[in-house]
Amino acid sequence: MSENSDNSKALNDQPAWLQTIIESPEKQQKLYRRTLLIVIMSQIFGGAGLAAGITVGALLAQDMLGTDRYAGIPAALLTFGSAGAALLIGRASQRFGRQIGLAGGFLTGGIGAIGVILSAITNNIVLLFASLLMYGAGSASNLQARYAGTDLAKPTQRATSISIAMVSTTFGAVAGPNLVDVMGRYATSIGVPALAGPFILGAAAFFLAGLVLLIFLRPDPLLVANAIADRQHSDRSHSLEKQSSNLVNNKRGIVVGATIMVLTQIVMTSIMTMTPVYMKHHGHGLREVGMVIGFHIGAMYLPSLVTGILVDKIGRTFMAIASGATLLTAGILAASAPADSMLVLIIALSLLGLGWNFGLISGTALIVDSTHPSTRAKTQGTVDVLIALAGASGGALSGMVVAQTSYAGLSLAGGILSLLLIPVVIWSRSNQRMSVKS
Repeated sequence: MSENSDNSKALNDQPAWLQTIIESPEKQQKLYRRTLLIVIMSQIFGGAGLAAGITVGALLAQDMLGTDRYAGIPAALLTFGSAGAALLIGRASQRFGRQIGLAGGFLTGGIGAIGVILSAITNNIVLLFASLLMYGAGSASNLQARYAGTDLAKPTQRATSISIAMVSTTFGAVAGPNLVDVMGRYATSIGVPALAGPFILGAAAFFLAGLVLLIFLRPDPLLVANAIADRQHSDRSHSLEKQSSNLVNNKRGIVVGATIMVLTQIVMTSIMTMTPVYMKHHGHGLREVGMVIGFHIGAMYLPSLVTGILVDKIGRTFMAIASGATLLTAGILAASAPADSMLVLIIALSLLGLGWNFGLISGTALIVDSTHPSTRAKTQGTVDVLIALAGASGGALSGMVVAQTSYAGLSLAGGILSLLLIPVVIWSRSNQRMSVKS
């Protein structure tokens, strides 16, 4: 009885504006829509910053190091930086709200972009590597922003909310690679190496994304969601047996969702990282590289709205299987593409992005379904660490695999690895049926 009275007292101590939101489903939906709008604005800028580093990071390292063997290191550093930042952003978001966590990550990424530019000017490889680690924080914020739109979403809106946040990234993400040539010429005109040009765009984009969130993301959706969850908890009682059953199901959902996203990240990152290097070896210029990566990143984000609706309507597991099949097709196509065929490379990299899209949205929806607002951001940050480390591993090893085999060998290996998604999903479904029977 005393515990219920303590809960009621805590809820009554909430600020008046928060009390009105907690008690009004209409105001909750209004805040949900406003939050999505702010996230969309930040993702447009964040996407441009993310794409800049992906497109020329490997080429810049190749130019500064004078060898292809370590061309995958920039992608690894970006994703290692993203991993550390994801953990910090998740914990900061849980404690202080999405506004502080996400804005801090974007602003750190902007500082990292400036460091990359300075490293190119001074030909300082140590500064380049350190700056790429910081740049990864912007990537982590860009990815974790997809969660912000789900905090106040209904269960049947979650995947769609994720997709709306992601599809808005497309505008900046597609523009970024296609501005590589323009930014390269601009950089040369002001005395900066051409390959550092896209990072000028990246710095501006990440700073703008961070400022949008810092200024406009209020009231904070996660803090409001926590307060709503506390009210709902105080209004109903649960048996210990039911809580234990839900805890098991939640852990299983987190494991399956994380596994889906980790596998798709490894496959996508490894093939994508080496594609610009492969193209450069076969006589393609920066404009052609930017075009192929632009299509790839467009396919990563542009189909999101449709994907989100499909995930909500036909299920998380079905779309996870579709992810594995699409990634396999992409790997086979990339492996068999003639070196001088832009069309086949565009199709292969577009399918690679689409398969990643299916896996990320279905896996993210599973994570949101399986977490409580009181621990959600922290758990999401931890899962994103695993995703970033998976991408780092794929990026770091991709250059070595190509050096020992070929780009075709790397692509085939990635496609085959994606098939592991199918037994993971089958295991998940069999456990769900066992839980229902018991």
